[in-house]
Amino acid sequence: MTITPLSAARRGPAALAVMLASGFAGLGYQIVWTQQAALWLGHEAAAVLAVVTAFFGGLAVGAWWFGAIIEHSPRPRRWYVGCELLIAGWSLLLALAMAPASDALLGFIGPQPTPFRQWTLAFGGTFLLLLPATAAMGATLPAMARITAHWQDQGRAVASLYAANTFGAVIGVMAIAFLLVPMLGLRATALVCVALNLACALAAWRAFPAAVPVTPVSVVARPADPLLARRLFVTGLLGIGYEVVVVRVIGEVAEDTVYTFALLLAVYLVGSAAGAALYRRIVVRDGERLGRWLLWALALSGLIGAASLWAADRVHAAVLAALPPGMGSALSAEATLALLAFALPTLAMGAMFSHLATQASRAGMGLGRALGLNTLGAALAAPLFGVLLLPLFGAGGALLLVAAGYFTVMTPLSADRPTLRAAVPTLALLLLAGLLPPLAFVEIPPGGRLLRYRDGVMAAVSVTEDANGIRSLRINNRQQEGSSATQRVDGRQALMPLLLHPAPERVLFLGLGTGTTAATAAIDRHLRVDAVELLPEVIAAARLFAQPEIPAAPDGQPRMIAADARRYVRASDKRYDVIVSDNFHPARSGSGALYTVEHFAAVRARLADDGLFCQWLPLHQLDADSLRSIIQAFLRVYPDGRALLANYGLETPTLGLIAQRRPQVFDTAAIDTRIAAASSPPPARYGLEDAYALLGSFIAGPSALAHYAGDAPANTDDRPIVAYRAPRLVYAPDTRPAERLLALLEALSVSPAELIGADAPMPAQARLAAYRQARDRFIRIGRDVQPGGNADALLAQIGGPLLAVLRGSPDFRPAYDPLLGMATALAASDPEQAAALLQTLDQIQPARGEAAAALGALRSATPTP
Repeated sequence: MTITPLSAARRGPAALAVMLASGFAGLGYQIVWTQQAALWLGHEAAAVLAVVTAFFGGLAVGAWWFGAIIEHSPRPRRWYVGCELLIAGWSLLLALAMAPASDALLGFIGPQPTPFRQWTLAFGGTFLLLLPATAAMGATLPAMARITAHWQDQGRAVASLYAANTFGAVIGVMAIAFLLVPMLGLRATALVCVALNLACALAAWRAFPAAVPVTPVSVVARPADPLLARRLFVTGLLGIGYEVVVVRVIGEVAEDTVYTFALLLAVYLVGSAAGAALYRRIVVRDGERLGRWLLWALALSGLIGAASLWAADRVHAAVLAALPPGMGSALSAEATLALLAFALPTLAMGAMFSHLATQASRAGMGLGRALGLNTLGAALAAPLFGVLLLPLFGAGGALLLVAAGYFTVMTPLSADRPTLRAAVPTLALLLLAGLLPPLAFVEIPPGGRLLRYRDGVMAAVSVTEDANGIRSLRINNRQQEGSSATQRVDGRQALMPLLLHPAPERVLFLGLGTGTTAATAAIDRHLRVDAVELLPEVIAAARLFAQPEIPAAPDGQPRMIAADARRYVRASDKRYDVIVSDNFHPARSGSGALYTVEHFAAVRARLADDGLFCQWLPLHQLDADSLRSIIQAFLRVYPDGRALLANYGLETPTLGLIAQRRPQVFDTAAIDTRIAAASSPPPARYGLEDAYALLGSFIAGPSALAHYAGDAPANTDDRPIVAYRAPRLVYAPDTRPAERLLALLEALSVSPAELIGADAPMPAQARLAAYRQARDRFIRIGRDVQPGGNADALLAQIGGPLLAVLRGSPDFRPAYDPLLGMATALAASDPEQAAALLQTLDQIQPARGEAAAALGALRSATPTP
């Protein structure tokens, strides 16, 4: 069958439509590959830098290598169709083989690489893995420009094609982040992009003629203008460098979720596309003069955009205050920050590239070489700005270096009299970099102070102290990793899984936080404790949370491992008796990958034969659907899993998923023996006085967990449900943590037989059942407490209910302590009421000596009438 190409009038719109679809697919691949690369690189920030470098590096290779050949070819349609088919074919191969490929790269990088090895393999390995597809992408624009060259002005055609391709990328990034990946998963989304590439190939084959005239411009290869070449390279370097730094800064003010990154990227691309479209309407008479004006526009607009970042926290708060609560309002606030930082600079960037590409085509350099130089600079931006300059000079200094860089390419290096127009602004900016306050966001509490701030490659880490001496650790200002006020609960999160194991020797903690959890375990000299933490800055900051009242751990304990937790358990060959995973914020960028089926399976492979795994979950940061998906993923690997509560607080409840490699019931006598043997620190200090205090924290057995998970989809590497679902609770909380905890308690249950066995003595089973009922009543009482008032008013409000809880379960210590505190507070104002309460406590729980001792002290201090 003979295919008749479209008429000349219809070829222009067809070319734009094809480039738009190709841009959609290209950015779709970038998002998918970034999330897949994060699974072996460890952190999504590292994956973004690596994929950006690989993406632009491949574009540079394809544009430079194939561009000159395409510009000489009379059959550019074949080249374009071939490139689209190669992109589709290699992307299809990656969709099917990304897991084994990432396993191979993981083997090269190892569990604990040096920074040089990690970044070398991150950038180099990702570049080689994606190269066939990205190189073909780099040749598509030169091929389409060559196809259209004989029916429209080449310079204007490049601007139009670039704008269409970039607008397609905008549609792609929004559709994929908000629709395709949440609905279909990563692999299916990649297959959608493969289908688009195939459609582009078919459309180009049908729409455009097989051969085009060979014009003089297409066969003449002139020496490259040094100034033009330098401008192409430097503008690519600085444009992506600016993007890298701004995304990092806004991540400290916004919520730093997958939606945050998608919005920032979309705004950046919209501005670039609009700049290219605007350039098409500019009448160019003096190309060199226009180039200098655009460089001035780039430098000044970059300064304006950067200046807005110093007020980003106030702008973000103002937008949120002006809009009704909801996810749309939260995203609007993040989009506002992106517009302020990106709108003007990217408009100038899009116009600048179009201008330089036009000048290159007219000067005989060729679009391929021009695009190759520009994308080569863009490829180097991520390692230069993200890994070197940002930690070295800070975000503010790095942004001023971007502006200074634009001034340096305004005049030729060989000019006899370099103009002061470039030298003076550059020197002024460098001076300004030393005078401006750091571009850092740290919320210091009233009357408090900043103890430590470090801006690392992947995040900024700060430690603050409030007026009461409470210290808090934050990552990127938004994510609190713990405080000195939560050390009791943090210690429980170490001791609970350790006491459940019959005889632990080697322990692994995934995630460090303030270091309290790992440090509590490391005090036991019989344990060898490893703690894995991604950010070296967190390891250094954890020293500020040492507890002087607790004995120091032996030298070298815990052993700190600066590595990604997920990568470590996949690449290490060590086995552990107990593995404890921190309660990572599920909505933060990259954290959802630590709650997947694949990660839980990798942890299982690191467990010893009788090993135990505990995954802590922050209930106050999880909606019910995300929790169900995590539990479903956990049960896929550990079908006999159970659940317990780390604490009974209502504001920050923490749930633990417990699994044993060889499931078995717990022995109360053995647990009591281990509790009695643990003297430094004593478990009673953390509310773990006996086996009932520990086993009474369980809220679900395997059957209850399976029923609660229901038919919820499991969170997997390919379907990262939590990464896309959990942010909705951050943006628009629909319930309070206390309400979610109480709803969970209503939905879950555990029988004593599931914990201590059906053949356990009936008194033991009855005590455990009574403890569980007392616990649930105690939590409900806490929900109804009205804050404020003195001890007398508080006793009148909850004294009776708490005493009823104790009568129901004399083992339940959490209700004993607040009543003891109220009695102590009443001793001065109402000694009779205090004495009556202490006497009642002593009668209910005579084994505890605190009430009797306090009663004796009260009577000795009270004068005899």
